[in-house]
Amino acid sequence: MWKTILRRILVMIPQILILSLLVFLMAQIMPGDPFTGLITPDMDPATIEKLREAAGLNNPWYVQYWDWITNAIQGDFGKSYTYKIPVAELIGQRVGNTIWLSIVSLIFTYLIALPLGMYAGRRNGSWGDKAISFYNYVSFAIPTFVFALLLIWIFGFTLGWFPTRGTVGSGLEKGTLEYIWSRFYHLILPALSYALLATTSTIQYLRTGVIDAKQEDYVKTARAKGVPEKVVYNKHIFRNSILPIASFLGYDITGLIGGSIFIERIFSFPGMGRVFIDSLGARDYSVITALILLFGLTALFGTLLSDIIMSIVDPRIRIE
Repeated sequence: MWKTILRRILVMIPQILILSLLVFLMAQIMPGDPFTGLITPDMDPATIEKLREAAGLNNPWYVQYWDWITNAIQGDFGKSYTYKIPVAELIGQRVGNTIWLSIVSLIFTYLIALPLGMYAGRRNGSWGDKAISFYNYVSFAIPTFVFALLLIWIFGFTLGWFPTRGTVGSGLEKGTLEYIWSRFYHLILPALSYALLATTSTIQYLRTGVIDAKQEDYVKTARAKGVPEKVVYNKHIFRNSILPIASFLGYDITGLIGGSIFIERIFSFPGMGRVFIDSLGARDYSVITALILLFGLTALFGTLLSDIIMSIVDPRIRIE
């Protein structure tokens, strides 16, 4: 399996190069340039032109791309003209928050979706199954930002159960139990806002898998041998029904990181998504190109992760 994974990584190299080229060309056709946000009515245009010349923005596009990609390989994505620090340092400050938000959201998603999917598949056609299907339809239809604002109003402002912004309470010493709990406490509401809407596909896949598995011969054989119903569902049916969900785990992780853009903005959560939105408004091209490239790389590795997970969960499947 390791040789196959290595081959897949080697295949990803040209994919990464194509992705980086597309990201660079997209940035080139966008209006303005990295110095656009620095221009003020009282600034001398000749000064801006000298800055563009010094930064190599007047060079042919292929020269600019080569300079950009070679620097990016070394971890140098330029400097943010909005935050006044190197882009790599800016991403390093925010990436941890986005990763933790994604992890907690993913945990909540499966804690909610797996029991509901199993129940709906086991008792399909019941009132409980209909209620879960109704929840699925509603969660599929509601936009993320509308649902997040609703949770903020109910649990943040009306009931006051959870904080509605930031990542940690003020005045807490880093590394203490109070600090760690405060970090997790600030994650609960934004993570739930995403997880409650992200359960739709997982519930539906698991429900369908359970209904199909109930008709399989190996299940009928287990029941004929007197295997307890609980063991039939938990060991035989669930194990085979979980395969489609496992295959999408890598994509779920990618979707969480991309979907955090809206959640972070609404909850004033200092992660990569909020930086991306702010940089778009400020036309901070160095940050925009670096984050788009990072999101693209996450998608590629998410695909590889899904294949690896499938080969582990189901030994009959081998990555081609």
